[in-house]
Amino acid sequence: MPDITPSVPQNSLLHAALHDAANRHPEVAAYIDGDRCSSFADMEAASRRLASALLRRGLVRGDRIALLSHNQVEWLQLFFAATRIGVAVVALSPRYREAEIAFMLADSQSKAVLSTREIDGFDFQAMLEGLAPTLPALREVIAINGEEFAAMAGSPIDETALDAATAAVQPTDLAMVIYTSGTTGRPKGCALTHASLLASAHGQWRHTRTQPGDLVQLANPFNHVGGITCGILSQLLAGGSCELVPVFKAKTVLEMIRRHPPAILIGVPTMMALLLMHPDSSEVDLSSVRLIITGGSNVDATLLGHLQQRMPAAKIMNLYGLSEASGALVMTPWQCCDEDLMQSIGTVLDGARVRVHGPDGTALPAGEIGELQFHGLGVVRDYIGAAADQGAFDGGWLRTGDLGCVDARGFITLKGRMKDMYIQGGFNVYPAEVEALIATHPAVVMVAGIGVPDPVLGEIGRYFVVAREGCDLTPAEVLAHCAGRIADYKMPRQVVLRAELPLTPAGKILKAQLRNENA
Repeated sequence: MPDITPSVPQNSLLHAALHDAANRHPEVAAYIDGDRCSSFADMEAASRRLASALLRRGLVRGDRIALLSHNQVEWLQLFFAATRIGVAVVALSPRYREAEIAFMLADSQSKAVLSTREIDGFDFQAMLEGLAPTLPALREVIAINGEEFAAMAGSPIDETALDAATAAVQPTDLAMVIYTSGTTGRPKGCALTHASLLASAHGQWRHTRTQPGDLVQLANPFNHVGGITCGILSQLLAGGSCELVPVFKAKTVLEMIRRHPPAILIGVPTMMALLLMHPDSSEVDLSSVRLIITGGSNVDATLLGHLQQRMPAAKIMNLYGLSEASGALVMTPWQCCDEDLMQSIGTVLDGARVRVHGPDGTALPAGEIGELQFHGLGVVRDYIGAAADQGAFDGGWLRTGDLGCVDARGFITLKGRMKDMYIQGGFNVYPAEVEALIATHPAVVMVAGIGVPDPVLGEIGRYFVVAREGCDLTPAEVLAHCAGRIADYKMPRQVVLRAELPLTPAGKILKAQLRNENA
């Protein structure tokens, strides 16, 4: 029987974790990218060649390079190559455009950008080359699918230089910069280290009990902790397999599941809902799935119920994490009743602690609602660039900006963002609670609520609803669905039907944009 004992390299370095996986699980098809399949040993060899090529281009420990592409194996080769020599990766989303990319490249002082030349008709190469003269730190722009990159990937290794550079890397070295999604303002660059990434991945792996060869279709983007830590690195430590999904499309993922039945299904609630809703879903065999992990937003009890019905033999877990924590902090325990699954995000993973603070900074007792703050596991020390020392970290405690409460057993209930709460007629209203109720309507696919000014009540709740295709849902029906089921002061005052809602690159609803549109 294979050795599945959780084991993270003592020195907590990414290249050591990759080397360990190559030695422990040589038979595993680690990364499936279309028709291409790579083992952990293949990934290690490719990353060594690229690391040597990066050294020849003058990149050294402490430098930063930016990667911009959809999920593909070359992204991972570059990630492991750069971190092998102490160069940090600045992860950019293909959904970003010029202003966002220019800010992130300048803020991170990236010295090179390696990008897909064109995505969905947008010429990233031309845009980046146009930006380069305005960014003093940026020395070169390289197309991942171009001849220059191919030459780098096939170049010989200077073993002496590579070994020396690798030996100098420390667990506390910056490994990755992930910019926050900007749901509440200008993005901040989270400073993720080798140690923080591996600590978070290890905590998730220990909890989920993933085994060598367990397959997951990974649509969470690599420029987000949901992709790199909750997906790639937790699977790396387990010796599991990742089939890379470039862009999430329900039909595409269902076809992948048909070809390669997964052991684990992972994704944000939006992805899960779209998979279940797709007309082809009922024809796809999901009996291989033994673990479902969904997170990134408030618990959607209706969605969890649908997942239970579709895959009754699978264990379902909520997951809560942040970029500032390098990945997951909270997950549903294995021994958990339906009520706790449906109402809470779970309990903290081993190595993490949680506390709840009120507006005045005092600690609140069990059951009281306040700001959730976390310590330990993969929580980082600070941001980089312009956001450094902005006060999100208090003596090692991360102030999340999320409202919640912790009961006497340690189960955490999420109430939404602090900025989401509004005061309607003098009463605090947490949109997450109202959204959860609206989501139980059978015609509702997606819902998001915000507070908007009102001359009488001060603020009122405006809820944006996306209905299932073919349903003639009306605002009056939504309000009728809520009436009598929540306190009158929590009742939505306005319901707006929309064809779609704005989403972040990670699939979360972009409430900041809704607020701006309705200011």
